[in-house]
Amino acid sequence: MLPNTGKLAGCTLFITGASRGIGKAIALKAAKDGANIVIAAKTGEPHRTLPGTIYTAAEEIEAAGGKALPCIVNVREEQQIADAVEKAVQKFGGIDILVNNASAISLTGTLETPTKKVDLMMSANTRGTYLASKICLPYLRKSNIAHILNISPPINLNPIWFKNHCAYTISKYGMSMCVLGMAEEFRGEVAVNALWPQTAIHTSAMDMLGGSGVEQQCRKTDILADAAYCILTKPKSFTGNFVIDESLLREEGIKNFDVYAVAPGHPLLPDFFLDVDPDTLAMKMEAHGDEGGTWYIDLKNKAGSAGIGEPPVKVDVVMSMSSGDFVKMFSGKLKPTMAFMSGKLKIKGNMALAMKLEKMMTQFSSKL
Repeated sequence: MLPNTGKLAGCTLFITGASRGIGKAIALKAAKDGANIVIAAKTGEPHRTLPGTIYTAAEEIEAAGGKALPCIVNVREEQQIADAVEKAVQKFGGIDILVNNASAISLTGTLETPTKKVDLMMSANTRGTYLASKICLPYLRKSNIAHILNISPPINLNPIWFKNHCAYTISKYGMSMCVLGMAEEFRGEVAVNALWPQTAIHTSAMDMLGGSGVEQQCRKTDILADAAYCILTKPKSFTGNFVIDESLLREEGIKNFDVYAVAPGHPLLPDFFLDVDPDTLAMKMEAHGDEGGTWYIDLKNKAGSAGIGEPPVKVDVVMSMSSGDFVKMFSGKLKPTMAFMSGKLKIKGNMALAMKLEKMMTQFSSKL
């Protein structure tokens, strides 16, 4: 893992969504240098399903060697951002680094995404990043360090990344477009970069999306914390970059990436927006394909049943894919989770049930 150098000692980082996950990991890495961390996040009271609050994060940050300022901040609320920035300046004397990490996600198609969810993603991801940057910039411009880091992907216009979750993609690319614009607008004054993982990262959000067992296909948040630390300790001239965590850390001399894996040696899930291997992930829109029709399988009523056509009972999950990929999946050549992440498999309904498919496929393929 990347060692701390002490370069962030005494620096003030304003991190949105820092009460858990990636934001907290970046905060803890900086805290080891003795940095000041403004924890700008929504969770003041314990959440019924998600771990941690701004106050428990503050305790961890101070235990790691940093100073913490927990602030209730919903990045959709401009005044809450402004109030937290004012408190940070009063307590620490300024702001050196902004990490736009807070984000909302809904991997749903256009007709399945409620307007409320669209508004949430647009206002939290794109608008929240823009507002936090705008409010912090007057103080960042006074800093010798002066970095903005957005946890957002390189802008990849391959249609595969739009067709299954158009609203989410637009909202994340909005964060990335802030990098393009602000890096040029404030060149020489403030470095503005984006950071994105090569593989899926194990967070509470990934648990909800992928279900039980998905963590084995993920890396820990530590890899993004190390990559962020590397970026934030670079000079202001390092700006306008869309950085992939693994690529950057390899350049820094890291060779053993097993230390970042939740389950070392287990195959890893590529993250969204990266055309990692177009041949095996089929990162292209299929112009046409063999339509295999509609099939159903009932695994919960009486002895179960299967057949072609519309199912006789109400379904929990509807999965759509080409017949060629379906054969590959049942023969073990294509993992269901990989098919979903690459856009080959589209899922509507109970996501947790759908993600159990991988275990079932493994049992089937061993008997084929």
